[in-house]
Amino acid sequence: MTTLVEDLEVALRLADAADAHTLARFRALDLDVTRKPDRTPVTDADLAVEDAARVMLATERPGDAVVGEERGGEAGQGRAWVLDPIDGTKNFLRGVPAWATLIALVDGGRPVLGVISAPALGRRWWAARGRGAWTRDPDGAQRQVHVSSVSDLVDAYLSTTHLGTWREYHSREAYLALADACWENRAFGDFWQHCLVAEGAIDLAAEPIVNPWDVAAVQVLIEEAGGRFTDLSGEARYDGGTALSSNGRLHEDALALLKLPGGS
Repeated sequence: MTTLVEDLEVALRLADAADAHTLARFRALDLDVTRKPDRTPVTDADLAVEDAARVMLATERPGDAVVGEERGGEAGQGRAWVLDPIDGTKNFLRGVPAWATLIALVDGGRPVLGVISAPALGRRWWAARGRGAWTRDPDGAQRQVHVSSVSDLVDAYLSTTHLGTWREYHSREAYLALADACWENRAFGDFWQHCLVAEGAIDLAAEPIVNPWDVAAVQVLIEEAGGRFTDLSGEARYDGGTALSSNGRLHEDALALLKLPGGS
């Protein structure tokens, strides 16, 4: 039986290996890019990182399931590593440095640790149940992170992904109602907005469509930072298909606006 600390050490080594590969392929002139059936892009780096992680996990944790964006898999109710080799692939292939490798361990249907590594930004975030949420800054310094104390939407900073996804998957009007209620809004997108919530730089991050590998690591990071993570129905689950991260204080007010007529 392994400890959570030992599992976290494995996850951090996986992230180190992923960083080395993704940085070597970032802005590469020979980057190979194809489209999956859902028209989302995949690069040779996505595939190589996930394949390498699977090889390492087969040695380090042979009894655990592995679920990845590119190669699939089922989490079940036991231990499962949930991998997103490059979250923000569109940024990666365009040369925008806001992308990351996401690694989570789910046990009994609940994420128990997560690592989010964004080497082109010089940043990494990680968390394990009962051990807090942490980040490493570009200068190498490590610090514990906490969500903000903002308690009113009128003072809140909100982020989302591509606005068009709200029209397609949930309700553009509901999201705009939330944006109008907040002090400021941006679209940092993908993993980064949730990490910014965890470290208290912004207060809310909402997404109308996500996959489990997009947010399994996010859920434990947000919760260990003192915040709240749910889907848009208010369920604290990483596999609900939608996502809302908050500092906790603003969560119910944000959910109420996102459930306006026209929402789901």
